[in-house]
Amino acid sequence: MTRILDFNGQDADRTVTVAAIAALKASGRRFAQVTAGTEEESIAAETAGIEMAVCLAGAVADVRRGSSRLFVTAAIDFGGAVTLDDLLATAFRALQEGADAVITARRLDAVRLLAAEGVPVMGHLGFVPKRSSQYGGVRAVGNSAAEASDLWRQFQELEAAGAFAVECELIPAAVMTEIHRRTGMATISLGSGPDADVIFLFSNDVCGESPRTPRHARAYGNVAALQRQIAVERVRALTAFRADVLSGSFPNGGEVSRIAPDELAVFRASLGDG
Repeated sequence: MTRILDFNGQDADRTVTVAAIAALKASGRRFAQVTAGTEEESIAAETAGIEMAVCLAGAVADVRRGSSRLFVTAAIDFGGAVTLDDLLATAFRALQEGADAVITARRLDAVRLLAAEGVPVMGHLGFVPKRSSQYGGVRAVGNSAAEASDLWRQFQELEAAGAFAVECELIPAAVMTEIHRRTGMATISLGSGPDADVIFLFSNDVCGESPRTPRHARAYGNVAALQRQIAVERVRALTAFRADVLSGSFPNGGEVSRIAPDELAVFRASLGDG
């Protein structure tokens, strides 16, 4: 655990820091990152020993309530941050609410602006979901020599713009190996193979909540089955409750409050019913 001062100048303990992430390549160590959007999810991640979590910028406060120790990255491309000024304001708000870094897939000017303000910023390269139509659907990016060369150029430009790390999504593993060896940025692999500084999966895939587990993911739990069981049990309980209401068996004598007989007699007399 490392003591830091957060972006509000308050003492805080973090499992890892920006410096620790940046130093991973030289150390040979790796960290694990998952998504977290709620207090409950961040509690689970910290308890499991996960080092890093990423969330939407608007969820930072909830995530931080669950864990003061996770390294939290806020995704700032969503929630109305349209102009660069909007993006910067969203980033600062996320940092004030407890984020340690921000991630954006916006143009290099956005990365430069954030980095110039001292904001630890991550980029996002490879498959970017909101651009999936441009790729012709969901697919790996960099699966031809020309596309891989263009991808390497993007990595170089992103690093020059000031990003300290980059999420690498659905890049062929062999291509990722070559890029990881050459870039100075910390690499975060989401479906891009094992040669990266941080390995990232969505929590709902890890926990088995998704209706379909992506090829690049692995389900380690079966929360979906538990959720189905909860839904069935909820209906069973509500059905039984209604049946008891209709039959008159709820509430029974042990489920009501009582008044002493003499107090009840005084009350009845006060009603003046004769």
